[in-house]
Amino acid sequence: MSDLIQSPLAEIHRSLGAKFAEFGGFEMPLEYTGVVSEHTAVRTSAGIFDVSHLGTFLVEGEGAAAWLNTRLSNDLNRISPGQAQYTLLLNDHGGVVDDMIAYLFSPEKVMVIPNAANSDEVIRRLRTGAPEALVWTDRHTADAILAIQGPVSPQILGEAGLPMDMDYMHFRVADLELGGVPVTMTVCRTGYTGEHGYEIVVPAEHAVPLWNLLTSSGPLQPCGLGARDTLRTEMGYPLHGNDLSQTVSPVEARLIWAVGWGKDHFDGDEAVRAQRLDGAPRTLLGIRACGRAIPRHGMAVSDLDGTLVGDVTSGTFSPTLKQGIGLALVPSAFRAGGQVLVDIRGRSELFDLVKPPFVPSRVTDL
Repeated sequence: MSDLIQSPLAEIHRSLGAKFAEFGGFEMPLEYTGVVSEHTAVRTSAGIFDVSHLGTFLVEGEGAAAWLNTRLSNDLNRISPGQAQYTLLLNDHGGVVDDMIAYLFSPEKVMVIPNAANSDEVIRRLRTGAPEALVWTDRHTADAILAIQGPVSPQILGEAGLPMDMDYMHFRVADLELGGVPVTMTVCRTGYTGEHGYEIVVPAEHAVPLWNLLTSSGPLQPCGLGARDTLRTEMGYPLHGNDLSQTVSPVEARLIWAVGWGKDHFDGDEAVRAQRLDGAPRTLLGIRACGRAIPRHGMAVSDLDGTLVGDVTSGTFSPTLKQGIGLALVPSAFRAGGQVLVDIRGRSELFDLVKPPFVPSRVTDL
């Protein structure tokens, strides 16, 4: 993996015995003590994730938010400075180029965090045709991002001297002394686990002392991307490249709440407006095993007569439910409460169709 980009926390991960995997061009920790134990720590206490592979860029200048609002699917006018918003960048056919979080600092400054593999393409598309006065700063490797997730996360941030008393999808800029050096960072009440949690954007050169401070401030289990995937699947959160892609629209992915339908224009709006009016041919639903089968991405889905109807887009073993769960694109006529068959290595296994999440969301608990 010598050609992969290294996280600024790579040496810490190695010292903790992490197993690594490639993700979006980065070498990232997959697990430390095991996916199930790390998953359980987040659900019951707290875990810390290095998600520095995620993209980070700033758009600044007069009309920055207004310009992004003509391109991104959601409506930035729905939020105020200090708030964050889940949003999408669509192609002309209504497919999802990427999903991301936009952080509104002011009408003149927005921070955007897209997925690692799509960051360059998102910036390229959004800059095309943009007013020349706007300043674009790509901080993909200049910043690190740490996610602290779980019911004990507020106490850990408080002990570390960081702001923790804020509503979900809000953020604050914080100043903290690390190793005798004052450091400015952004603390966000966001996450990808379904638990009360935070994501901290910090200059990469200060990531190690911040990690050390947080892990010394309370019971905090280092967690890899394996547990991040099982946690997000239990919540039914989509992963771009699996459940979302340039051939899957927000209408099909049940993300119409992330579209500002009242806006005059956004990329791909004609296609998704037509699809919303006419109906999408397929829909993303949860699947839950009736037996011991575990679904995996790409497995075929059939109706009860054995007719092929779709594919599993995400699948895993749920450590919380102790059964196989996943997401699947199936015909839009299918509804939660029905059943399908999934081809598990040549065996047809019965699954219930359900509406995610598979476990209750606790992002606003505490």
